[in-house]
Amino acid sequence: MKIGKPFNHLTLEQYIHCIDNHKKYKDFNTLGLYRSLTEHEGLIIEEKLIIREHAHKVFRKTFDFLQLKDPHTYMEVSTLGQTLTNGDEEKIWADIRKNQQSILADKRIRHRNFGIYSKHTCPYADCPFNGLMVRQGTQLAYGSIHFDGDKNRYLAKDRADRRKSERKKKQQIIDREIAAG
Repeated sequence: MKIGKPFNHLTLEQYIHCIDNHKKYKDFNTLGLYRSLTEHEGLIIEEKLIIREHAHKVFRKTFDFLQLKDPHTYMEVSTLGQTLTNGDEEKIWADIRKNQQSILADKRIRHRNFGIYSKHTCPYADCPFNGLMVRQGTQLAYGSIHFDGDKNRYLAKDRADRRKSERKKKQQIIDREIAAG
């Protein structure tokens, strides 16, 4: 059985029915459900909050994983109907980064090529690579998950090259002094 229309065209009762019977629908998508809450213009905030709370009862683990998969949608849905200051937004983003790191550690996931981070999403509308699936670490990867505690591979390489050149220079100085002396 299929839902037959996008989530952002459903009414409150249809949302509740779809959430309760989500296993019967082939085209049910939890990410689409949560994204539609931010995009749906036909519902008022109170109805969106009712749908969000009902969806949380059924899909709480999926919603928590949304921090890793699509953090912008997670933030918009979790702050639905609230007015935020810049400080509040920064604290929420700091919490999201901390939770992303703990989810990756708990699930023992080593790669960070998830959801929106696995696609090229540059801010230029005319970019021919927008939406293209990319491998993390390539030149086309625009934006990635990174934490303060991560090691910088390039910094270590630069440090090694610098030490190598210092050792060579030191040996050259010693050789010149021996030849001159």
